[in-house]
Parts: sequence; C-alpha cells; structure tokens
Amino acid sequence: TPLTMVALFHVLDEHLELPQGMVNLVIGDAGPIGEVLCTHPDVAMLSFTGSTEIGRKLIRDTADQVKRLALELGGNAPFVVFEDADLDAAADALVANKLRGSGQTCVCANRVYVQGEERVLAFSQKLAERVDKLRVGDGADPDTDVGPLIDRAGYEKVRRHLVDALEHGGEMVCGRSPEQLDPERDLFFPPTVVRGVTDDALCAREETFGPLFPIFAFADEEEVVRRANGTEAGLAAYVFTEDPERAVRVIEALRFGHCGWNTATGPTPEAPFGGMKQSGYGREGGIEGLFDFVEFQTVPRPHED
Repeated sequence: TPLTMVALFHVLDEHLELPQGMVNLVIGDAGPIGEVLCTHPDVAMLSFTGSTEIGRKLIRDTADQVKRLALELGGNAPFVVFEDADLDAAADALVANKLRGSGQTCVCANRVYVQGEERVLAFSQKLAERVDKLRVGDGADPDTDVGPLIDRAGYEKVRRHLVDALEHGGEMVCGRSPEQLDPERDLFFPPTVVRGVTDDALCAREETFGPLFPIFAFADEEEVVRRANGTEAGLAAYVFTEDPERAVRVIEALRFGHCGWNTATGPTPEAPFGGMKQSGYGREGGIEGLFDFVEFQTVPRPHED
C-alpha cells in the first residue's frame, strides 16, 4: 500500500501543477503521525479508512477539539445467493470479490449465505472448482492469482477462523487442513471453502480479512435478512437473485451502505461510498464525498427594495 501512494504522487508531480504543499505524502510510524493529525488545531478534518477499533480511537483522540471525521471502518459483508440465482455467475463474482487483495479489503464478502441445502452443495462445489485452479504465490509474479497475507497476526487470525468454523459444524470442501498451515513458514494462505458453518462461529461474528469462504445455509428471505443484519458492521453486502421485486425488498431491508445486486463489485468514484452502524460515517466518492471537506456558510443580507 505505501508503494502505491508513492507511485500516485509521482503521477501527480508529473501531470499536475499544484501549489506547493497542497498535497503531502508522509510515511512513517502511524502513532506519532496520527497524534499530530488528531491534536493539531490546523488540521480541521480527518478522513480515515481502517478498522473499527482505530476509528473509535480517533473519535476519542479528536473529541476535545470536536474535529470533523469521515470514517470508513471495518466490514462483515454478507453475500446472499437465493434459490433462483445464477450459481455460475454468483460463483465467478464471489471469487473475484473475495480474493481481491487475498481477501484483505473491507468490502470482501465475509459470510456466504446460500438458500437450501442442495444449493449449498452445488454452490460450494462450483467455488471449489474455481479456487483450486488459482495459483498462490509471489504477488510480483504476473502468473500469481493470490498473494500472501500482510503479517503473521493476519495469517493466524484466518487460521483461527478456519479451525473455529470446523469446530462449529463446518466441512472443508477445498484448501489445506489447519495442521498444514504454519505462519512461521510462510504467509501464503490458500483459498479455503467450508460449508455448513453455524452463526456462532467466529467467521460469522468477526471480519476474517483473508481467503476463507464460509458458507451458511438459509431457508427464506426473512431469515437471511435477519442474519445478514446481525452484525455491528454495515459497510457492504451482495444479493444474487433473478427476481427484481425480491432484490428491492431485501436491499432496502439490509443495513449496509453499499449493496450489489447480481454483482460483487466495490465502490466507484462517481458514487458515494461508506458504511452504516459501526462501519463509520461520512462518504467517499461522488458529490456527497466532497461535503465532508466543505464548511458551509450562510450569509443573510438586508432586504433591498
């Protein structure tokens, strides 16, 4: 991520004539940098993308100054596949969505809900066929499909979620068993599909942030909306159905700021993007994304005849 910002600033320098100091890239330890941004009176507003935990810390650290914040925080995205959905299209979309950044983005699907036990079996097999063909390895290699996780802590969290899912009724469809996974050896976690997981599993309650596909069965529309909303997060959700009326009903009932219908694409620059509940407040993108950076001023004037 730091390298992408270095590349962006090279592009800005080459193609734009900006006033000196208008845009700055500061690289270093997050603690001291964050402290200055939170406490310095010349910083009028902060926009932050990251975990809910750090978002809460920023709220506390800026409270004395009543500083404006735009927070895009953690997710726990449901991916809902109804009985009338195109399973192949849904499987393709899920693989592309879930393995973006090796599963390490806030809009990655975290909980996969499939209607009916028979469809769970069929869908999990389609997923396994797709992920088994992917190459896991060095992200700088153009032939690589899935790169490493960010660090040992991230790797161990995904492994812990896998172990817990298996302990809560999950059945491995593809991937490596937990005994074969060792963060001391490397950070390459293979895409793993587990079906039959229950709602008390960690991967249902927490954001996994890695290439684990836990599949949950559901019976009807009312049930899946209730279970999908059963999280403190409200960032992204995805609904696959061929019924437009059902799509409208379900999406309106889901408490997520970004809801894809028969697509698992993420935010686009022209549309406002942000979360509900503890996924933060404020928006990025679109006209709405500019409002967080604007102070509106009303100037009444005497009436003139």
